Amino acid sequence: MPGRLSILIAEDGAADRMLLAAIVSRQGHRVSTAANGAEAVRLFESERPQLVLMDALMPVMDGFDAAREIKRLAGNELVPIIFLTSLTENQALVRCLEAGGDDFIAKPYNPIILEAKIQAMHRLRRLQATVLEQRDLIARRNQQLIDEQRAAKAIFDKVAHAGCLNAPNIRYRQSPRALFNGDLLLAAHAPAGRMFVLLGDFTGHGLPAAIGAMPLAETFYGMTAKGYSSNEILREINAKLKLILPVEMFCCATLLDINLEQGILRAWNGGLPDGYLLKADGGRLPLRSRFLPLGVRDVSSFDDSFETLPITQGDRLLLMSDGVLESFNADNELFGEQRLLAVMDANSDPSALFDEIEEALHAFHGQTLDDLSLVEVSLTTDEQVLTYPQLNTYPTNARDLNARDWTTRIELRPASLRMANPLPMTMQLLLKIAPLRGRAGIIYTVLSELYANALEHGVLLLDSAQKSDAEGFARYYEERQRRLSGLSDGFVSIELSVKSDGPTGYLRIGVRDSGPGFDVQSALNKQYCAECLGGRGLRMIRQLSERFYWTPDGKVLNVEFHWGSHA
Repeated sequence: MPGRLSILIAEDGAADRMLLAAIVSRQGHRVSTAANGAEAVRLFESERPQLVLMDALMPVMDGFDAAREIKRLAGNELVPIIFLTSLTENQALVRCLEAGGDDFIAKPYNPIILEAKIQAMHRLRRLQATVLEQRDLIARRNQQLIDEQRAAKAIFDKVAHAGCLNAPNIRYRQSPRALFNGDLLLAAHAPAGRMFVLLGDFTGHGLPAAIGAMPLAETFYGMTAKGYSSNEILREINAKLKLILPVEMFCCATLLDINLEQGILRAWNGGLPDGYLLKADGGRLPLRSRFLPLGVRDVSSFDDSFETLPITQGDRLLLMSDGVLESFNADNELFGEQRLLAVMDANSDPSALFDEIEEALHAFHGQTLDDLSLVEVSLTTDEQVLTYPQLNTYPTNARDLNARDWTTRIELRPASLRMANPLPMTMQLLLKIAPLRGRAGIIYTVLSELYANALEHGVLLLDSAQKSDAEGFARYYEERQRRLSGLSDGFVSIELSVKSDGPTGYLRIGVRDSGPGFDVQSALNKQYCAECLGGRGLRMIRQLSERFYWTPDGKVLNVEFHWGSHA
């Protein structure tokens, strides 16, 4: 028997009911019978047959109403209903189908045709059962995928938000097309009072587009916390993405290195729309996309040249992914750069610009073509920003170093001065000493100023007086790069001495250079210019260290940091 079914026969004529039951039973099916529509509905509820043979015209409840009720009770399960009818008018036959019937057969019954129709309905049942099974499987797999994405996003958020995205001077809006998407925003306070911000946009959408986000975020936060330069961070991120991403994937990105204390912005844009430096005086400078995205070039051909711009308190930085400009409206028009610039031109209150761009996007598009990210960073020395918690959680990734009595010295000669940054390696050693960790930011600031002073003024013989205005500032760093590239002799050495006795101790840092030396006291006595873009380093060293002294020839500068009863 190809398919044995349980079949309900609803027929008010006793003779026809018995005849039909006999035919169906001989064909091998299990039969139950009802004399009217109401009885058919009750039997369906109690026995749940797989197929119904329904007379159209019956007392108490006719076949049309009974068919509707049975279909309602069956829900998503396919229970075919074949109407048994002597009706021949087209309209009457249409009523059978509209009431929920799947087929009909005319009286008197032809056993061969009846069995063929029953088997056809059985094939439909099996087909629907397969479809429902596949639907449920897809639903389970889809839920599993969503659960995995949620778990991945929860882990990623702990990494991606490990920095200072919630700092009061950062505003951002992200509208992803997927739970876990290709747009990436990272921000971190770094030693020496700097802030790094990275906005990235990976190729495509959804989980595949976010594959590179985790290693990128880990590299970014790990290197910023340890004091690496923006060039080193960028090169390492590019090398890692080039190694792990397939050929067709890359990451458009903008990296900002913000040092408000020194009045310096360093910006690199590879493939994202232009960002903007919005000056407090109303000026607007574009941060143009000049490079290929991250993960495209190999290490040897990657260009990590940053654009250097002067900044002051009250300036704002605006970054965006291409989803902002590629938002489209009901007429399939793109929002575009011109509309964005029009909003910026019409702005009269810089603090309201972010909201005005959001409102313009919302009023214009109603839907997004891409993942959308809009970021604003306000440049301020507000105490709430400066004290935002992060710097004192400097990562060490190693056991504490037992501070006793030791000295080590690092000397960098021309090839290393051109390429190497000794500060992260030095800090990693010092911050294994538990009593020093609480002053990680201060120690890094002092060390970086000592090293910059030795390199720029001792070895390269640059004059910080050039940094008296924005043009001079730019010329200074161009000349710095030119002299560094052509450097053939000279050195900078860093000597670290630690001495401790139980709970007390001190760190001494001495920095020597090959330059002619200078009159340190005279430089400190010079009139301080708050508006100037240079000349702050020595004063900062003296203010932050517990002891600052130098050799008479000015070739060696020393600072000390104490802990315990000497502090």
